[in-house]
Amino acid sequence: ASAQTGKPPVSISMPDLPNVGSLISDEETPEGSATPLSTLGMTAADTEQGTAGAGEALRTRIMAQVEQQQSQAETKAAAEAVAAAEKQAAEAAAKAEKEAKAKAEAAKKKAEEEAAKKAEAERLAELAKQYTLPTSSYTLSSTFGQAGAYWSSGYHTGLDFAAPTGTLIKAVHTGTITSAGWDGSYGYKTVLTLDDGTEIWYAHQSSISVSVGQKVNTGDVIGRVGSTGNSTGAHLHLEVHSGGSGSGIDPMAWLQGKGLTP
Repeated sequence: ASAQTGKPPVSISMPDLPNVGSLISDEETPEGSATPLSTLGMTAADTEQGTAGAGEALRTRIMAQVEQQQSQAETKAAAEAVAAAEKQAAEAAAKAEKEAKAKAEAAKKKAEEEAAKKAEAERLAELAKQYTLPTSSYTLSSTFGQAGAYWSSGYHTGLDFAAPTGTLIKAVHTGTITSAGWDGSYGYKTVLTLDDGTEIWYAHQSSISVSVGQKVNTGDVIGRVGSTGNSTGAHLHLEVHSGGSGSGIDPMAWLQGKGLTP
């Protein structure tokens, strides 16, 4: 048997140590603790209320931004609408001004034309008092420029007033008798020269009532209708020759220019 050496184990009774948590004061947080100091002592209701407040604030900011953007969009749309309305109003005003101007110009032009027409009518009325048709009780049988084999030139050089033989022929205007007598195919012819040099030829007369150099006034009798010379019937062949050149012009137009209507 082996011999045991040394003293037997001694049993020591240790008093109870205080809890570790109770050794830490309320102002201290153990190192490595996962709980932030700001939340110490907060209840679950307090935490929930704080989270809800932050969410509401975020929501409020978002709504404010949305409202701001919407307001900006509405402001822009309103500005564009105002600009469009102003442009439309300006275009309408310009169009109205243009139409009013055109209308005024048309009215002015019409007034001027009416005034000119009235003035011309008054002028012709005054001239008509100074001029007269060469005969009366007539029918126009041939006009100026009319083509035909009856005339040696191939066309008619005057205006024919068909009337019974002996019908009075009158001076169309004041002037001087520069020719009176027989003139071949014209038969008995009288030439009345007006003050401006215009010559009035009266042909195919049955008789002549004036002499060369005689002064006559508008309406004076200078002869009578006949059918002498190259003629197919009783009529007055009237020709008008311009002063200077002496070329023949349309007697119808010349008479109308004096306010007369053959």
